[in-house]
Amino acid sequence: MQKQMVDVLLLHGTLVTMDSTRQVIEDGALAIGGEHIVAVGSSADLAARFTAQQTLDCNGCAVIPGLINAHTHAPMTLLRGLADDLRLDVWLYGYMMPVEREFVGADFCRVGTWLACAEMIRSGVTTFCDMYYYEDEIAQAAAQAGMRAICAQTILKFPSPDATSYEESLAYCREFIGRWRGHPLIVPAVGPHAAYTATPDMLRAAASLAVEQDVPLHIHISETALEVEDSRTRYKMSVVAWLKQQGVLEAKVIAAHCVHLEDEEMDMLKQGRVGVAHCPSSNLKLASGVARVQRMVDLGLHVGIGTDGTASNNDLDMFEETRLAALLAKGCFGSPTALPAATAFALATIEGARAVHLADITGSLEVGKRADVAVVELEHTHQLPRFQRESEAIYSQLVYASKSSDVRDVIVNGQLLMRNRELLTLDEAALHTEAASFARRIDSFLIAREGNPLSKLLAIGTGVIPQETFEIQAKVRLDCADDVVAKLDQPWLTVTRSSRRNQYDTYFIFPEGVRIRYREDELVAPDDSLQNAFYTITLTGPTHEREYDNSVVLSRSRYAAPADHSLRFYREYFKPNQELQVVKQRRRFHVFYQDTDFVINVDQVRLGGQDGCYLEIKSRTWSARDAERKAGLIGEILDRLGTSRDARLKVEYVDLVTEAAATHSRPR
Repeated sequence: MQKQMVDVLLLHGTLVTMDSTRQVIEDGALAIGGEHIVAVGSSADLAARFTAQQTLDCNGCAVIPGLINAHTHAPMTLLRGLADDLRLDVWLYGYMMPVEREFVGADFCRVGTWLACAEMIRSGVTTFCDMYYYEDEIAQAAAQAGMRAICAQTILKFPSPDATSYEESLAYCREFIGRWRGHPLIVPAVGPHAAYTATPDMLRAAASLAVEQDVPLHIHISETALEVEDSRTRYKMSVVAWLKQQGVLEAKVIAAHCVHLEDEEMDMLKQGRVGVAHCPSSNLKLASGVARVQRMVDLGLHVGIGTDGTASNNDLDMFEETRLAALLAKGCFGSPTALPAATAFALATIEGARAVHLADITGSLEVGKRADVAVVELEHTHQLPRFQRESEAIYSQLVYASKSSDVRDVIVNGQLLMRNRELLTLDEAALHTEAASFARRIDSFLIAREGNPLSKLLAIGTGVIPQETFEIQAKVRLDCADDVVAKLDQPWLTVTRSSRRNQYDTYFIFPEGVRIRYREDELVAPDDSLQNAFYTITLTGPTHEREYDNSVVLSRSRYAAPADHSLRFYREYFKPNQELQVVKQRRRFHVFYQDTDFVINVDQVRLGGQDGCYLEIKSRTWSARDAERKAGLIGEILDRLGTSRDARLKVEYVDLVTEAAATHSRPR
């Protein structure tokens, strides 16, 4: 009988097929013709039937389906180790997004993706599911490296490195899908980042696009407890329920993380045929928690394993990730039988393929599927000895003992990408040089920023605006606040509006007179109930003072913005030299005096050793001449209100706190 010619023949390996019967073939063989697997069987059988242009002797090796990295952000290899040991919000909003706005472009994404592909190929990965910016460049880079990839164009409700609005991102995504539809390696996808970075309209539009184009939708879901809490507070429902309400689950969803899911949400995901990407290393490193993967598997969800991006992992090693997934399920949920090795390996292969909606073409070694294969050496010291009394022993050896460095050969779509640990489609030395160049530039940017609180505020702030340079203010210590309030009802003074507030001010103190104030401002209704709350953050530069008889003019830079993050976030992000608190119960009056606006505050203030009641008069202006005029008018108001000159102060509340602290710490 004449032998059939094939492109590649792998002989004498332990074939771990991951087919429906989980067949393991000792001294097994695999024949590849073009893009596909054309035969699976014993070495004796296939050697008798086929001859090949290339034959790989896999003696002492496992021949496995290429691993599937179900969630990553490939270009973030260029941000590896940039900002470690931080909370997710500080890491994301304080470092990742500012650096991305500054550096992410076509070249960044291309080089970062090639670097990621080199690392993943060496880890036995043949398919990865990506979500990032400039996804067209990522798709091109992945295709040139020869890897299979699902490439999801990121869509955010705020401006991103490649779009000024989510409408622009959606339009770009539609064009991107049109360019890559039908490609042998690339599957285009829609990537709304997360529920908390989206509007309802944006999510509905993204889901509609994914359904219309019949492409996957890749999204982060319930990664942190805070995300879940915020959803229940804001929408009165779980994250998954809210996404379902927006039509997201009608698409072919790939849901990353899913750390904090209730059983009801898992049922919703199953009904929506949603695939889950479990990212154990990233979830641990960011202290997001540990997903209940065994419960998901028990309920019939398709779960894959992902590394997440290298900025939060910090590698793309799927062997490490698979082992960790198996160990976490045991250690965190108290059962040594949870997620056994065979199940964990399935998550990295066939179940991962199902999770990313590609099980029809990859994830197992079966005739007719694409030839996505990795060859793993099994006879290194850390893997020995090998027991063969039961077929499932091979899964334990692969999951618990093997490492990415044991991968010898990698084939994707029938093409050899690595042979005897030599990469065939990528120039690693050139990539190392380009990565080092990006690192130097990013280092310089962050070093300059870290020394400047204003730069750090501008990096994260939305709506940061400069305020009037000159602030005119005076304070008077009061014995009785009600007497002063009564005196405001005067024909020479017009009160235009008034309010009652509780203000909680936290000051971050930096060298050279720079201060940042985080304010929680509660508006109190006439019946003493809380009417509303506002959060602001204000940065002031070094102060230059000019004193007058009754007031002081402060000249300084001043920037204000809505405080979109928590006090804890700003504390960890800005890392101040000192922190001080001022708490006030405030009655505020906006007044006209001599055709000029002023604010009069009557405050009950907690200032440590300087607690008490104070009258404060303030105004701001851009004009130095106007500041001098207003300083004189404040003096007139103070005189006409009959305040004692001895009780007048020319400092801010935070200065009183500083004085009190210094007095308390002074040796007696």
